[in-house]
Amino acid sequence: MGYVKGLRCKECNKEYDKLPLHVCEYCFGPLEVDYDYDTIKTKISRESIQAGPASMWRYEALMPIDGEPKVGHHVGFTPLVRAKNLGKVLGIKELYVKNDSVNHPTFSFKDRVVSVAISKAIEFGYDTVCCPSTGNLANSVASQAAAAGLKSFIFIPSGLEAGKILGTNVYGTNLISVKGSYDDVNRLASEIGAQHNWAFVNINIRPYYGDGSKSYGYEIAEQLGWKAPDAVVVPVAGSSLITKIYRAFKEFDMLGLIDGVPSKIFAAQATGCAPVTTAIKNGTDVIKPVKPNTIAKSIAIGNPADGYYGVKTAKESGGYGEDVTDEEVVKGMKLLAETEGIFTETAGGVTVGVTKKLIEQGRIKPDDLTVICITGNGLKTQEALINEYPAPPEIEPNIESFEEIFSNSMMV
Repeated sequence: MGYVKGLRCKECNKEYDKLPLHVCEYCFGPLEVDYDYDTIKTKISRESIQAGPASMWRYEALMPIDGEPKVGHHVGFTPLVRAKNLGKVLGIKELYVKNDSVNHPTFSFKDRVVSVAISKAIEFGYDTVCCPSTGNLANSVASQAAAAGLKSFIFIPSGLEAGKILGTNVYGTNLISVKGSYDDVNRLASEIGAQHNWAFVNINIRPYYGDGSKSYGYEIAEQLGWKAPDAVVVPVAGSSLITKIYRAFKEFDMLGLIDGVPSKIFAAQATGCAPVTTAIKNGTDVIKPVKPNTIAKSIAIGNPADGYYGVKTAKESGGYGEDVTDEEVVKGMKLLAETEGIFTETAGGVTVGVTKKLIEQGRIKPDDLTVICITGNGLKTQEALINEYPAPPEIEPNIESFEEIFSNSMMV
């Protein structure tokens, strides 16, 4: 039994039934899911959550589906890693990594939103699911559509990383590359959606899809011992994740599961595609679209759908926004791997690099309990590091050959 009353416009508060809609017909504002929190409060507790499955579905009462999840039963509840080594390098005492690079089944946080979106699409009676994507979403929609026995169409911008293309094709989907940026792909997908009765997970199913990201925030609070952190650094693409993490903390507080939300939420982008962090730095909520030019392709959205709300989240929480160059992205990827043994994709390099800057700027204090959001796996974006390392030294199969290179200090 779900606890969704319907949809509500985030701007004018007009109410809608539970339908595959995402835009208000009166003010064109975005729609969001409206929950029956009064009833939820009587049904949910720390104990009931802890008794649930070791997945995002331990928070099922706060997910926007009416029945049992139809797919993605093992998604979520990924590790929250105490990053002592990285914290020492960056000069911060309590640093954690929320590691969705090991999320099931496609190694990114997108598995969370897709499991919700496809479950909802099935409830609505769709037999085909689709998405425009910069890569991670493509992987997850193709994978979970296959698991659900649904047809799928995936639209990606040209020039995407080879690992993400293969990681989509392998599931037997209909993969289509579109000449242009993600924003071009997204516009085309909207037109296709108007012609075909398909569930586009991040368009007509978007209000439900987005709420899957709340589980990322719920897990952080639960894994910290039922408290919200002082600071969270979030990679920003369309700006949905950053808003949903903050909403998750506020919902837990409202439901009495945590005591207060001290969290400053920080937006992290690549300099080559930084419309949200640029707006934050300029003290405006007006998003100026940009043409992406960065190796961090998974977050390269020049005209983010929820950009205004990403700026609002950072401002309301007392956070900020910062960006890093591609060179800093690579350094961030290498630093996380060398200190914590976590291989993140380029978006994670953005988050680590931005965290370093925020600490240096004094925006994150040495005593702040801080969480870095790692949302995808480095095996998907190997191109970013392919020229960073020389070929390994080759030796003969004998001890003398090894000792020769060892004595020459060729090893770290």
